[in-house]
Amino acid sequence: MKKITFIGAGSTIFAKNVLGDCMLSPALQNFEFALFDIDLKRLSESEAMLNQLKRNLKSDVTIKSYTERIPALTGASYVINAIQVGGYKPSTVIDFEIPKKYGLEQTIADTIGIGGIFRALRTIPVMLDLAKDMENVCPDAWLLNYTNPMASLTGVVLRFTSIKAVGLCHSVQVCTRDLLQSLDLPADGIEERIAGINHMAWLLEIKRNGEDLYPEIKRRAKEKQKEKHNDMVRFELMDKFGYYVTESSEHNAEYHPYFIKRNYPELIDKFNIPLDEYPRRCEQQIAEWDKMRDSIVENEQLSHVRSHEYGSRIIEAMETNQPFVFAGNVLNVGNLISNLPSKAVVEVPCVADRNGIKPCYMGELPEQLAALNRTNINTQLLTIEAAVTGSRDNLYQAAFLDPHTAAELSLDDIVALCDDLIQAHGDWIPDFSKEEAETINS
Repeated sequence: MKKITFIGAGSTIFAKNVLGDCMLSPALQNFEFALFDIDLKRLSESEAMLNQLKRNLKSDVTIKSYTERIPALTGASYVINAIQVGGYKPSTVIDFEIPKKYGLEQTIADTIGIGGIFRALRTIPVMLDLAKDMENVCPDAWLLNYTNPMASLTGVVLRFTSIKAVGLCHSVQVCTRDLLQSLDLPADGIEERIAGINHMAWLLEIKRNGEDLYPEIKRRAKEKQKEKHNDMVRFELMDKFGYYVTESSEHNAEYHPYFIKRNYPELIDKFNIPLDEYPRRCEQQIAEWDKMRDSIVENEQLSHVRSHEYGSRIIEAMETNQPFVFAGNVLNVGNLISNLPSKAVVEVPCVADRNGIKPCYMGELPEQLAALNRTNINTQLLTIEAAVTGSRDNLYQAAFLDPHTAAELSLDDIVALCDDLIQAHGDWIPDFSKEEAETINS
């Protein structure tokens, strides 16, 4: 019996989406779904929910919970990762509250920015431990990573372990559809070309029946900017740099140095930027879960419609040899995007089939887009270096080079902020007590 292992299975709604999708695939019947989570209560709830879903969908999968990770991984063909190290409390709260004392505001803080850096630092050791376990008990398995910060986590696995991995995100699937919908343009018959890095990939081409839609998109976007809406940052970036970016405006507001600025507080209102958006969502989800639990976990009528998540379709393609094209996060080996660094993780079209996952060569990005990507890649690469070496200097340098942090704080303030965050996170992150550590060659 083949096995799909879900690490972080206590994320019940996400487990329903990805594993519910797998239950609906004829090619994935008779698989074992191995569930693992350190939160045993949430693990039990997910197991109950999936067993109910299995009965209602008349699926032939086997669902089994594990309280230890190695048995859950043993013999797996596919491993789905959806962990959150440190949780909302204490770690996410720390990521937001301490920077505020320095006047540094954030929206999501899960990708780069000072919050994204520390989210990576506390997750990278767990990812490396997971990969080490996989090397021992399921060395041929594919790791499908859904956890942010996507580029840093996927990159560290691909560079420092032998595990086959791809990072999966939601933004590319809905980017073009949502853009056209927001501008009252039809979304049928669309041809698109997208490449870049996670959360900052670019809609390079968009056509309908061979006609370039960008002139009309830009005209309507400029008109729409006269009124407040939820995508004002991306429309401003498109106006100034020429292309639409895949991830949302609340994310991109903190990836660039132009929008969240103490000396220009009016920009927050002008571009409708939702500061502290991620803590607000976390509080809401925690409150709603108590109300939703019975309707999800105990619902005897629970059903599922296949979602837009890539996971089940990738596994299905590998099992059936029916190719599936998707946007994947992979190492830039072979210069898939030729004007980005080879150590970077890039988001490009990929093809899954029985031979595995093959990324597509995309060539050069327009130089201004590559330049914007490189500002984020700089921080990602130095964050990885800090995590694997324990070098406090590398950590400082990752923060020095972060666009938003550097635009707001002096070098001395950035050092002090990092020191405060190191102390607050304690054992959640690597040991940075040494001033410098030996660099690990990649």
